[in-house]
Formats: sequence, structure tokens, C-alpha cells
Amino acid sequence: MPTSLDTVDISNLADTFKQSLPDSFLSLGPDFYTKVPATPVPNPYLVGFSADAAALLGFEARIAHDPAFVAWFAGNTLSETSKKMPFATVYAGHQFGIWAGQLGDGRALNLGEIEHGQSHYEVQLKGTGPTPYSRMGDGRAVLRSSIREFLCSEAMHYLGVPTTRALCVIGSDLAVRRECVETAAITTRIAPSFVRFGHFEHFYARNRPDLIALLAKHIITRHYPECDNTDTPYLALLKAVTRRTADLIAHWQAIGFCHGVMNTDNMSILGLTIDYGPYGFIDGFNFDHICNHSDTTGRYAYQKQPEIAYWNLFCLAQALLPIISIEIQSASGKQDALEEIRAVLGEFKPRFMQSLQARMCAKLGLARQHDGDAGLIDQLLKIMHENRADFTLTFRRLAQICQHDTRGDASVSSLFTTDCAAFHAWLQTYRARLAYEGRDDSQRASAMNCVNPQYILRNHLVEQAIELAQEKDFSEVERLLNVLRRPFNALPEYEAYAQLPPAWASSLQVSCSS
Repeated sequence: MPTSLDTVDISNLADTFKQSLPDSFLSLGPDFYTKVPATPVPNPYLVGFSADAAALLGFEARIAHDPAFVAWFAGNTLSETSKKMPFATVYAGHQFGIWAGQLGDGRALNLGEIEHGQSHYEVQLKGTGPTPYSRMGDGRAVLRSSIREFLCSEAMHYLGVPTTRALCVIGSDLAVRRECVETAAITTRIAPSFVRFGHFEHFYARNRPDLIALLAKHIITRHYPECDNTDTPYLALLKAVTRRTADLIAHWQAIGFCHGVMNTDNMSILGLTIDYGPYGFIDGFNFDHICNHSDTTGRYAYQKQPEIAYWNLFCLAQALLPIISIEIQSASGKQDALEEIRAVLGEFKPRFMQSLQARMCAKLGLARQHDGDAGLIDQLLKIMHENRADFTLTFRRLAQICQHDTRGDASVSSLFTTDCAAFHAWLQTYRARLAYEGRDDSQRASAMNCVNPQYILRNHLVEQAIELAQEKDFSEVERLLNVLRRPFNALPEYEAYAQLPPAWASSLQVSCSS
């Protein structure tokens, strides 16, 4: 039966979380995790709460106002005497292209999972103190980064992008030192699984193909059961992850999203957006946009994200190679699995290009793809790049273009201040393409407004919410979440959230500590 938090004793919330299911992550054994209590924080308070994320777990919204809820999701009741102690998982990874060795949940603890309806969700607290994988860190997260992760997790979901979710942010006045002294916060994250490419890399580096196979079987059983219906389920798993990753990156590119730290330990085995650190939505479009101030070489720039995802999939394939080789030899007698792996990875680029073009055509209101569409899209992006035209507003305002007159041109043309003539020349080609499409202007505009958001989580908006939150005013966190829940709707009362960013926004910087 679904569990509602309103129907259980909140002081015994541990009973809600299941840690002993036969195919749960904990069933893999202690090679994969370490049980560790959370470190309490003084005087916790609620900063933000997502009722929609709570509903996934069977929780009702009013429970957020219960002090016991706040204490629980601050980690304050998760001591060594808890009935079910939380756990941190071990993984490894390539960070900025360099092998980093053993990593792990350095500031996150998994509570177990909740069954609700037909779904299982793992629940994780981020910022609960040191774990065995903290690498000399304090295991804490700060209010600034926690609000950023909370809001963007939910914003991406409402944009339709596969992502982890965020239930709440709990704050505390506990001092935490980063570039300066800040205050602590804990984010509760939700996902079907938090397994990353790096989990497999860790056991590859340890030369433990038995544990790689055990983890792969867990992922297949829980999340890719269709792979079990093949002669080579591990190769099928790699193929499924490759496809999901290609689709995810295409979605990022289509909304102008930059992750900022696409390390292999930040890549989800389920093709989810995970670990919101120095992310950013592009304002003035730039192919070479770098959202992470710490990324001095531009490894994770906007236009490089597809290439990096492909590189990361190679790392995953290397980690799976020992068990794929065994199953291919068993199924076909072949001694070398590399040819099959290369074929699977070779599907990434065409899958990505197909997915991206479909999304970009939809953004332009083109219901049917035709020869020349790729060129039309590429030319628009080049002109946007040259003019630093706002990414989100350009596509949103293109819905106002009419096939047979120029009355709707001014709004979008105003975004092209460097070479407006080039944009008007492109508009002529676009109008010809719309005429060939033969779609009614109003019908097309309606379709475009369903895929081109009016509202995104711009850096200056989240910065304003953070500044107020640091003064214990969380109203802007709530208001911004309410806007982001309806990104495609024109909301007159929130018109200010859909404007061009102010001049001061260009000086904002986010880094790996964000």
C-alpha cells in the first residue's frame, strides 16, 4: 500500500524507508557502501519545499510544516541509534578528463527507498556531514548551492528534461567555510537510482568484474528489464544508456543548458541530469559559453557537451568491457568484444543529431522535417552567436512571426543588435520554409509556445532568491519555484521573470563550490 507521511508516526519515519528489498542497492553488499550516521545541525528550518516532489513519495504538502519533518530531513534524527542507518556509496571517476581514483558520496547519505504506487524512489540527503569518502572535506553543503540545486532540479523537471528531483532544502545557521564563511543547508534529492558511470569505473579499477556484473544486474533488473531479453544483456545495457544519454544531451542543447561539470562521476546510468553545481542557462547565446568559473580550459563549454558525453560513454564502456567480453564469447564465440562495443557507441552521434534536430524543428514550429532544416537551424544559431541574442527569448518570440506580414518581427528583431540585417535575411528563408509547411500561424505559435519556455532559471533570478534567503526571507524561493512550475505559460503577474537579464547579471560567476 502507498505510504502517506500523514498516516505514520513521523518520529519513526525510518519505517517508511525500505532498505531490505531483495533487489535494492543495499542488497549488493558492503563493497558498495558504508553505513554512517548524519551529523546533526543546530536549529534547522525549512527553506524550500516541493509539493509535487513530495507527492512522488506519498507525502502530503502540509507535512512540511511539522518540526519533526524539518528535523528528519536535516539529518538530525539519523544517529547511530537509528533503526536504519543511512549509507554513503563508493564510486570513482574522471574529473576534467583526468582519472581521479576513488571518490564516493562525500557529503550525501542515502536513506533507502520509498515504494509509492508502482514506483520506487531512492531518497538522499546532501550536506549531512563527513563520510568515509569526503576526502578531507567537511561533508557540508551551503545555503547558496542548496537553493541552486533545489530550484534547478525542479525547473528541469517542468521543462521535461530527465532529472533527479528535490523534495526540500533545510537550512541551519551552522557556519561553513568556502571562499568565505556561509551557512549550512541540506537538500533532499529523489531519483529511481543515483548510480553513476563512476560506480562501474570504481570496480573496474579494482579489477573486480564480479562486482561490476553484480551492479549491472541490479541496474538491469530495476531499470532496464528489457535488456534481460537479449543474449548479451550487458551490451544491451550499454546501448540503452548510450541512447538515453544522447537524448539527454540533445535536450540540454535545445534549451541552452550547460551542466558545468560533466565528470564521469556526475553522469547518471539512467540518463538523468544529476549533481547541479556550477550549471547555467545561456542568456546571450555563445557556442563557447562556459558556465563554470573553475573550468579554465573550457572543457565543458556548451558546444562541447555532446563530445564530452560521448567520451564519458567510452569510459563506461571500458568499465563494462570485462563482463561484456565474457557474455559475447559465450553467446557468439568471439574473443574480442571491442567491435560490438564500438558499434554501440557509434550510435551516439546519429541518435544525438536526430534527437536534437527533432527538438530544434519543434522550437521553430516545423511539424515535418525536410532537407535544408539542419542548415536553417545552424544559420540561426550562428547569427544568434554573432549577436549574442538571448537564447530563450529568441525562440519564444519567433512564435510571433507571421508568414505574410512583418508585424510580429520587431519583438524578436530587437534581440539582434550587432547584425540585424543578417537576421532579417534569415527571416526571409524562415518564412519561405513556413509557407512550404503550410501550417496556420496561430496553430504553429501555440505549438512553439509548448516547447519554448517563457521562464527559465536564470542566474540573476536565483541569485536574488539566495540573497533574500540569507536574510531568512524564503518568499522568493517559493515564488520562483511557482513560476518555474509553469515555464511555458505566459503569466502576467510574473512578467518580470521573463525579461532580459539586467546588466549586472553578466558579472555573476559560479564555480565548483557553487
